[in-house]
Amino acid sequence: MKKSFATITAILMLVLMTACVGSLNQVESTFQGVLIVSNKSGNDVHFIDRASGEVLAVLPTGIEPHEVEVSDDGTIAVVCNYGNREEPGNSLSVYDVASLTLITTIDLGRHTRPHGMQWINGTRHILVTAEGSQSLLVVDIESRKILMEIQTQEDVSHMVAATPDFKKAFVPSIRTGNIAVLNLETGKLTDHIYSGEGAEGIDVSPDGKEVWVTNRGENTITVFDAESLKRLATIPCADFPIRARFTPDGSRFVVSNARSGDMAVFDVSSRQLVARVKMMPPPPSATDQTRYFAEFEGTSIPIGLVVPDNNTVYVANTRSDVVTRIDLEKLEITGHFAAGKEPDGIGFSAVKPDKKQ
Repeated sequence: MKKSFATITAILMLVLMTACVGSLNQVESTFQGVLIVSNKSGNDVHFIDRASGEVLAVLPTGIEPHEVEVSDDGTIAVVCNYGNREEPGNSLSVYDVASLTLITTIDLGRHTRPHGMQWINGTRHILVTAEGSQSLLVVDIESRKILMEIQTQEDVSHMVAATPDFKKAFVPSIRTGNIAVLNLETGKLTDHIYSGEGAEGIDVSPDGKEVWVTNRGENTITVFDAESLKRLATIPCADFPIRARFTPDGSRFVVSNARSGDMAVFDVSSRQLVARVKMMPPPPSATDQTRYFAEFEGTSIPIGLVVPDNNTVYVANTRSDVVTRIDLEKLEITGHFAAGKEPDGIGFSAVKPDKKQ
């Protein structure tokens, strides 16, 4: 029986991925940190050895976990339980990285659909957006209490990015395209600025001077001055830019494009596209119409990004159920790691787990 060209291509890609993972297992044996990946349809979180791709532990979450955030010392990982279409989530799952254990679950009460998160460095506090209450929360992980609640006055307040001094935070709204500007010292909403249709992915440059926002509805990136809030530039991007991160040195800006199935790399100083790295095509089994963005045909749907160093980025491909490693110097894929079903959020910790579960 003859197989179609598409089927043969998918089989060859799967074989290549397996071979690549095998070679990584043989060549890279030293510990380089842990990737922490939340899987929306699996209702779990995978702890993956960065060097080998070995799954060290699979732990339960709440319903449909989305983002992952790791403390600045790498000891604690937090997963937000967003919920599904029928049942909104309202909790955070907190994990100890060294022991690979679930420490606690924090109930956010009326603050449903938690999503964007950022750790406040030097503390045990974390910023969390709550779409259901149009709020940005400051949550104490140790006491499990909400310390501050700031109204964004924006529907679908999805992600969050704060300045390095944690005096100011920016929350984009997918629904309105606005960015809510929040003063974290006074706990007040101070301004709204328009970014673009479907504003979602966001990051503040490491020097705190600029805010870059991806607008998935119009395939652009907007650059703002973080102090004056002046629009500095609008940059064309690929199809459906959904997540974004600066490299630690601030020289590059990486964007996952869900519909076109690639990762775009921009030079920050020139604000020019450097390269687009195409993700592995999804396997034939990934045609389940219940998956998120099922209408995006032929794409692995790259979403979550983590950039642990200036040379490497890891991308969670929600349709292909893999994490892809990209070398930012060579601008090419160097490996694929198997994750759970529909990986989305992804974080990184340099802390070495005590043992494999």
